[in-house]
Amino acid sequence: MSKLKQMTVFMYVVKLGSITKAAEQLDVSKSVVSQHLKQLESELAVTLLKRTTRKQSLTSAGEHFYQQCCTMHELAEQAWQDAQKLQLTPQGLIKITAPHALMDHLVLPALHEVFHVYPDVELELISHDGRSDLMQEGIDIAIRVGESKMSNLKQKRIGDFRDVLCGSVETINNHQTDIAALKLADNTNTNTDAGKQVNSLAKIPYVANHWQEKSIHHRFSSKKSRSNKLSTPRFELNFKTHHKANTLPTCLSMLEQGFGVGIIPDFIFAKHNNALAELLPEHQLDKVNVYALHAYQAAVPISVTMAIEAIAKRLG
Repeated sequence: MSKLKQMTVFMYVVKLGSITKAAEQLDVSKSVVSQHLKQLESELAVTLLKRTTRKQSLTSAGEHFYQQCCTMHELAEQAWQDAQKLQLTPQGLIKITAPHALMDHLVLPALHEVFHVYPDVELELISHDGRSDLMQEGIDIAIRVGESKMSNLKQKRIGDFRDVLCGSVETINNHQTDIAALKLADNTNTNTDAGKQVNSLAKIPYVANHWQEKSIHHRFSSKKSRSNKLSTPRFELNFKTHHKANTLPTCLSMLEQGFGVGIIPDFIFAKHNNALAELLPEHQLDKVNVYALHAYQAAVPISVTMAIEAIAKRLG
């Protein structure tokens, strides 16, 4: 570090023509400038500058060294400006990971909306339902469902969604009797009857996403009571996985074709509600929180900030 400082001091002395002017430019004393020059020539064992009380001139070695010092200074200034530019205009590579359910329907549209006018931005997207190591894999942003316990990461809640338990219109119509009976039991608080209908509905074949277990537990509350959470009646539907798909599109297709019932996020269900119907349209599952995580501790790149804000807006 001291070498670079000495080279900078030497460059300013030559460029400005005197130790006094260099000291003023660098906002240090003349003695400090003189000391740096002395140490520089001593360490190099070369005379760079011939000086008298009124005049200074470069030696041949000094002329060559001065040109290299100017090049070093220009590179340093350019590096500084380029780094600052990254905080003003998004550019470069952004590596983002998100669950399969969120990538195509949420993250991709948000990123296109915000970055399609910035051609210098490069996206590397990874659909992954697991928990990637952001530092080891060089990931800038991870979009995750549920809060992370990683203390070395910055995380921000950016919104929420609800899963919808649904199936094909034909599948749901085939169970309208049980659904109507459950609705009646719910309205009359007949717990025994409600329990019978819940057990009946739970016999419908269940189409599970690959991350779900063999035993499926869904807890519902009435949409009518959502304004008063303390008094919201709740019940559970417990299923056994009958079919399983390793991707969300496959799971969605199986639901549409009548293989059974399963859950998909509400923002995806809204796009397929002509082919799909809710099993329990007057009840709802709990909200699922979505978080954005990154490993930046100080200044966050503007591209990362813009991406997170765009995804949050889309989710909202």
